Amino acid sequence: MPITKIRKRDGRIVDFNPERIKNAVHKAFVAVKLEDGEKAERLTRGIVSLLEERFVERIPSVEDVQDVVVEVLKRSGFEEVAFEYQAYRKKKEEIRRLRERLGIEEPKLTVNALEVLRKRYLRRDETGNIIEDPAQMFRRVAKAIARIDRKYGEDPKESMETFYRMMARLEFLPNSPTLFNAGTKLGQLSACFVLPVEDSLDSIFEAVKNMALIEKSGGGVGFDFSRLRPKGDIVMSTKGVASGPVSFMRVFDVATEVIKAGGKRRGAMMGILRVDHPDILEFITAKQQPGFLSNFNISVAVTDEFMKTLEMDGEYWLVNPRSKEKTDKLKAKDVWNLIARSAWASGDPGVVFIDEINRHNPTPEVGRIESTNPCGEQPLLPYESCNLGSINLSRMVEDGKIIWDKLRETVRNAVHFLDNVIDANKYPLKEIERVTKANRKIGLGVMGFADMLIKLGIPYNSEQALELAEKLMKFIDEEAHKKSEEIAEKRGSFPNFDKSIWKDKYKAMRNATVTTIAPTGSISIIAGCSSGIEPLFAISFIRNVLDGTRLFETNPLFEMVAKERGFYDAHLLEEIAKTGSVQKIDKVPEDVKKVFVTALDIEPEWHVRMQATFQKYTDNAVSKTVNMPYEATVDDVRKVFELAWKLKCKGVTVFRYGSKPEQVLYIGEVKTAEKKFISADSEYAGGCPTKTCPFPG
Repeated sequence: MPITKIRKRDGRIVDFNPERIKNAVHKAFVAVKLEDGEKAERLTRGIVSLLEERFVERIPSVEDVQDVVVEVLKRSGFEEVAFEYQAYRKKKEEIRRLRERLGIEEPKLTVNALEVLRKRYLRRDETGNIIEDPAQMFRRVAKAIARIDRKYGEDPKESMETFYRMMARLEFLPNSPTLFNAGTKLGQLSACFVLPVEDSLDSIFEAVKNMALIEKSGGGVGFDFSRLRPKGDIVMSTKGVASGPVSFMRVFDVATEVIKAGGKRRGAMMGILRVDHPDILEFITAKQQPGFLSNFNISVAVTDEFMKTLEMDGEYWLVNPRSKEKTDKLKAKDVWNLIARSAWASGDPGVVFIDEINRHNPTPEVGRIESTNPCGEQPLLPYESCNLGSINLSRMVEDGKIIWDKLRETVRNAVHFLDNVIDANKYPLKEIERVTKANRKIGLGVMGFADMLIKLGIPYNSEQALELAEKLMKFIDEEAHKKSEEIAEKRGSFPNFDKSIWKDKYKAMRNATVTTIAPTGSISIIAGCSSGIEPLFAISFIRNVLDGTRLFETNPLFEMVAKERGFYDAHLLEEIAKTGSVQKIDKVPEDVKKVFVTALDIEPEWHVRMQATFQKYTDNAVSKTVNMPYEATVDDVRKVFELAWKLKCKGVTVFRYGSKPEQVLYIGEVKTAEKKFISADSEYAGGCPTKTCPFPG
C-alpha cells in the first residue's frame, strides 16, 4: 500500500514526498563520495518500497524514514555514506535539543556552526573535554559583561538577560576573543591591537614579545615598520649595516607561526610601510614568494602627496627615517604599477590611504594613526586596542521589510555591551590598558548584509543596494553615537574627550569611535549569515568541516525561493555547485539570478562603491575584499585602487581568484572522476579566500 502521510517531529501529519528523500540522499552522495548523485533515484525507490512494506497499519515518522534510509544505504554497500548521514542526523538532533534549552524556536544553528563552536569556542576542562554548550557559552559571556553595570551603580540582571537574548538569537555577536575568554581566567576580550616598532633592537624584540602575549590570547596585531632604517644603512653601535624592515618582519612571522594564536586560531598581523621609505620596492614585492611572511597581510601607506604626484605623472623622494635625508627619487607611476602588479599576482599588498585615515582621527591631539589591525578595518594609535561586535542584519528583516525599531534597540544594547567590554577586559600590557581606556574605542558593525538584500529582493550590484546601505549605516551610526552620549552622561566621557573632535559636537561621548565594519568570518558562520558587507561567495558548494568530513551546503534563502517557485531539485544544486554561481543555469529564473549574485559575478566597481558607501557613516574603517576573477588584468586592479582613492575609502584590498597557491575557497577543484565542485573551508564565510586572511569576527 502506498505511503501517503508522514508524522513530523512536532506531531503534525503531512503529505509524504519521496522527492525529499531523494534530494537528501543525492546531497549525501555528492558531499561524501564526491561523485554522481544519480544513485539517489534507485535508492529512493528501494527506501519507499521498504517503508510501504513495513508501515501498512501506521503512519511512519521522520525518524522511521531516516532509519530506513540508513538501512538501505548499508544494504546497498554504501556504508560510508550511511555513516555520514547518521552522524549528520545526530548533530541535527543535538541542535534541536539546544534550541529547546535556549527556550526560543529560532535561530537554527547549522551543523557547521556547531562544529566551529566545538572546535574553537566552547570551554574545555584540563583534559580537553568540552564542558559547556553554546547556550552556556552565551550565558557565560552575558554574565561577565553585564557584571560591569554594578561598577556604575546599576543592576546587571536586566542587562545580562538582554545580552544573553541578543546573542542566543544570533542578532548580535561580539568578536571572537570575547566569546573565547569572557568569564574565564584569561579574560582578554579584544580582537584588534597596534604596537609600535622603533628603530632599535630593543624595541623590535619588545614588540615581538608583546605580540606573542596578544596572539596567545586570540588577538591580531598591526605594525608600522616605517621607522626602521633601510637595508644597507649604517648601524653606529657596531659599524655594521642594517638589514631593513622586511628582514625583521620575518622574525615576527616565525614567532606567530610558533604561537598559532593559543591553539584557537592562526595568528594574524598587518605590516605597513610608508610609500616614501627607501625599502618600499622590496616591501611591495615581499609576498610574491609563496610562503614568505605567510602570517602577514601587508599594505603600503600611501600619502596625499604621493597621489598628487601620481596624478601629475611626477617623481617623488624616498626618505631615510633615521637621518631624514632624501635618498633616491622614484617615478610615482612606476611604484603604483608595481603595487597593482604585485596585488594582481598574490593579493598583496593592499593600500592604506594614511592621510585619509588621519583626517578622521578622533583624537589628533593625542597622536597620529600609523597602522591598523590585520584586516584593515580598525586604525589605532600605538598600544591601542579595540573590541568589535556585529549586528546580524538578516535578523532585522521580517515579511520583506526592515524592522527599524528592532535594529535601533539592538544597536543601543550592542553599544552598551561593547562599552562594558572595555572595563571587563584583562589587558595583556599595562600600556595597552592605559591607552585603550583613555579613548574607549569600540567598533560596532554588521554582518548578513547580503542576506538582508536578498530578503528585500534587492540585487547587491544595484543603485538601490547602495541607497539602502547608506540609509542603513547612517541609522546605525547615529543611533550608536546617541547611545554612547547617553552612557557618557551617566558614567562620564572617555578621558581624552576634551582632546577629541567630539568636544564641540556633543555634550559628552563615552567612546572615541563607535562603528567599524569587520569581516566577521567565524562569527558569521556561527550566526548562519553572510560575512560583513560581502556578497555571497557561492550559492551551492561543498563545505570542508573541521572534523574532516564534508557537507553539501546551499544558501538557505535560495533553497527556500527555489522550493516556493517550483524549480528546486538536488540535480540543480549539484549543477550550481560546480561554480557556485546561478548566472549560467537556465533553470533559474532571471529575476532570481539578479538577486542571487556572488562575489565573482559582481563587477569590481560595485565592490568598491559598496565599501565607500558604508565608509561614509563608519567612524573607523571598512573591511571589504574586492574579489576579481582569474582573468582580471593588472589594469583592472589599478582601476580599483584609483576608484577607492577617489571615493574616499581608507584603504582597499583586492584578491584575484587563483593568485595564491593556498586558498580556503576552490572553484571546480574538488573532484572525483568527471565531477568538479566549488569547496570552502569550515570557517570561510566570504571576502578574501586565502589562508593568510584572518577571520577575526
